[in-house]
Amino acid sequence: MRQTTGTRKSPGEKIVKDIKRATRKHYSSEEKIRIVLDGLRGEDSIAELCRREGISQGIYYKWSKDFMEAGKKRLAGDTARAANTDEVKELRREAKDLKEVVAEQTLELRLLKKSMYDGGGDHE
Repeated sequence: MRQTTGTRKSPGEKIVKDIKRATRKHYSSEEKIRIVLDGLRGEDSIAELCRREGISQGIYYKWSKDFMEAGKKRLAGDTARAANTDEVKELRREAKDLKEVVAEQTLELRLLKKSMYDGGGDHE
């Protein structure tokens, strides 16, 4: 029967893993997008694309999922932004109308006060 050693690694395995991690290529957003789009074009299999780019298929599918999710969020954001634009226009119109009403009320109040202080009742 085979013994399981759990997650313990020999010092050599740890060194190799550390070296791989330190020398791993970091892909820019542009590179990831290019690779995902190449995969979507379907000219080569995903396996071939991943071999050529030096990435695992798991990484490719993660990038692909992230790419699609970002696109969905962006499109949903554009829809929400368009809806909010109409709402903002309506609120601005409403605010303008209210400012006009306040201006008229203020003018009326000033005229009333002026007529009261100027002897407003001609009883001289």
